[in-house]
Amino acid sequence: MTFSLDTLPADDPLWKKSGALYVPSGKGPTVWAVGDVYTIKATGAQTNGGFGFIEGTIPAGGGPLAHAHPDREETFYILDGELEFLDGEETFTAVAGDFIHVPRGVRHRFTNKANHAARMIFMFTPAGPEQIIADYAAPARPGELPPAIIDDDQLARYQTMNELAGTIMLPE
Repeated sequence: MTFSLDTLPADDPLWKKSGALYVPSGKGPTVWAVGDVYTIKATGAQTNGGFGFIEGTIPAGGGPLAHAHPDREETFYILDGELEFLDGEETFTAVAGDFIHVPRGVRHRFTNKANHAARMIFMFTPAGPEQIIADYAAPARPGELPPAIIDDDQLARYQTMNELAGTIMLPE
């Protein structure tokens, strides 16, 4: 198969243009939120508002309460372990290699019902909540697990995060 390409002169600036976002493994702001560990890999400021991208480690028993995002979509890819997802009124168990896309306004949550931590990546489109999480969640302390008990300060942070992100908390 052959096809022709328009040939750009070797001195054209497009040959040398750079601008990729590169975040090495283990890098990015890492925070504790809802008992989970989240590393922010890309924010809307870094993606021209297109998306926010987060790496998450969800310990046994971890995960947020049921909620919906009326103005954005959330997409997940499970790297390791398993997570129970709520989708409206139904639940399913997602395992390594599974992909989940949650449209705007759909009630959802994920919970780690297993004995070992699960790992996933997820993104918001358009961007927004990832920056709020980075700004308001508690900075993670290396070598420590997130606290199991949520204190008044954490509750206030979560409430502020939900309000700023436009997240609607919903009953299980």
